[in-house]
Amino acid sequence: MKTLFTLLAVALLSFQFHAQTVTITGTVTDDTGLPLPGANIIIKGTSDGTQTDFYGKYSIHAQIGQKLVFSYVGFETKEVLVKNHNIINVSMKPSAVLDEVVVTGYSESNDAIRKAIGYSVRRNDNYSTSKKESKRKGNVQSYVGAPMPTVLNRVSENESYGRIEENIFKSVTSAPLSTFSIDVDKAGYSNIRRMLNNGQEVPEDAVKIEEMVNYFAYNYPQPTGKDPFSITADIVSSPWNADAKLVRIGLKGKDISLDNVPPSNLVFLLDVSGSMESPDKLPLLKAALNVLVDRLREKDKVSIVVYAGAAGLVLPPTSGAEKNVIRQAIDNLSAGGSTAGGAGIQLAYKVAEENFSKGGNNRIILATDGDFNVGASSDRSMEDLIEEKRKSGVFLTCLGFGMGNYKDSKLETLADKGNGNHAYIDTMQEAQKVLGTEFFGTLYTIAKDVKIQVEFNPAKVQAYRLIGYENRLLNDEDFKDDTKDAGELGSGHTVTALYEIIPVGIKSKYLKDIDNLKYTKQTNQNYTDEMLTVKFRYKEPDGNVSKLIVKTVKDDNGSIENAPEDLKFSAAVALFGMQLRKSEFINTKKKEDVIALAEAGKGKDKDGYRAEFIRLVKSSK
Repeated sequence: MKTLFTLLAVALLSFQFHAQTVTITGTVTDDTGLPLPGANIIIKGTSDGTQTDFYGKYSIHAQIGQKLVFSYVGFETKEVLVKNHNIINVSMKPSAVLDEVVVTGYSESNDAIRKAIGYSVRRNDNYSTSKKESKRKGNVQSYVGAPMPTVLNRVSENESYGRIEENIFKSVTSAPLSTFSIDVDKAGYSNIRRMLNNGQEVPEDAVKIEEMVNYFAYNYPQPTGKDPFSITADIVSSPWNADAKLVRIGLKGKDISLDNVPPSNLVFLLDVSGSMESPDKLPLLKAALNVLVDRLREKDKVSIVVYAGAAGLVLPPTSGAEKNVIRQAIDNLSAGGSTAGGAGIQLAYKVAEENFSKGGNNRIILATDGDFNVGASSDRSMEDLIEEKRKSGVFLTCLGFGMGNYKDSKLETLADKGNGNHAYIDTMQEAQKVLGTEFFGTLYTIAKDVKIQVEFNPAKVQAYRLIGYENRLLNDEDFKDDTKDAGELGSGHTVTALYEIIPVGIKSKYLKDIDNLKYTKQTNQNYTDEMLTVKFRYKEPDGNVSKLIVKTVKDDNGSIENAPEDLKFSAAVALFGMQLRKSEFINTKKKEDVIALAEAGKGKDKDGYRAEFIRLVKSSK
């Protein structure tokens, strides 16, 4: 009997040992050691799981003897047995192809979606003792268990994008000038990243190559003179056309310390209509706004205007020091009703103007899926309204959320007309980038109405093609016209433009014959060593008269192999964009060529964004 009792006791202790629940924490990285934000960790055989945060960290409760399944788009799935220890760090290997669709997480409160997919997300309790403390610390970990975009293989439904007609090669003889406005918007990249991660086909008109290229920061030199930005120009061989050269033009805005940024008068204009109810819209927006709240200073003021069936003020102007008050107003938001966008914009400008900060940053931050459907909803009436309101000195930032009915073209137009910028937030790590790391630089405008005009030397250049910027083109006469609106440059921002040029004497299949011109001027032989001249015009943030900068560029016959890493990487992003657009001007459709060029230009990549791009290309179909 004693022996039987002993065996039973041992068996019971063994059962209790195996049934013991432990809290597992760790970090998920790729094979180079970079963190993987948004990686999925699921307890095998259950629907319990979590996600890694922006820094690749996670926390999950599991029983000893269970297995944790780690998965991430573009990487091989990995299983790890839970033993009697509390730390499991995982390094994941890239997979050759994207062979599965991954669910990336849902709101804890959205039971219908969670049950439909069979996946639940638990709060990450390891990094904060409470939701309030997590927010106070400014950690992004609190988003684990908060809404993230649903990753499903689906079409774009009712999403709308402005039509893009790809720029063609133009003859220097008949059109020696190329004129356009800078573009610091980055929504184009994060939007197509969302589609590719979801296994969707990317609409060609959603691919804005200049926004893809400008999503990434480049190591251009800090300005040293009186002008608020530096100018870089390079010419190398084209990586996708043996008969052409690639020209890079780069701007770098002066970095302004946050301590020197003047007070901000911010009005959050939030869409809380019924279309914003899904987890990747209002719930993600609320979590994202808390990232910005952490960055507010005492001298900053925040108001919140919401609109659905009607518009209303839910938070009067409040000091940035009152973070709990601001967060409470955000947490209380819920979705429902129609979309009175026009009324919301009117009220937001009224609040912003009544609390105008002279010499400060006065800005409305519109967050929506763009689905205006009540009141002043037509594109023309909205544009007219914003153009009129920008005279007040209040700028407009547009943040896009969600999928299925996302109105990219409308938000881009509103931001352009409102002297602001446009971003698309698909994940919490993108929220951290847009509303945390980069936000106050975006707020602090150091130059407005920035225009670029390039004159090509017909003695050197036969034809040229601007890559991207199709919806930023200006008439040549607009360059000197100070009444013509153009893009704004914020503190620390970089802007990159790429041209492909065909030198004189080269026969190219991309050139169309034109008749000889009888009356054009002959080439000036005094400038035969110059390839092109770049002219920039900009205004001071509160100025009305533009200033001119001129830079000449000579051909140095450089090769893409010996080009700076930044140039290689920007070329790789442009090539991938052209592949997505099915461009007729490239001789390679292989993503392996994009990967090789991007890896050669990856550089230090301290934030991991370039590595993420390479993973995205590898996992794309």
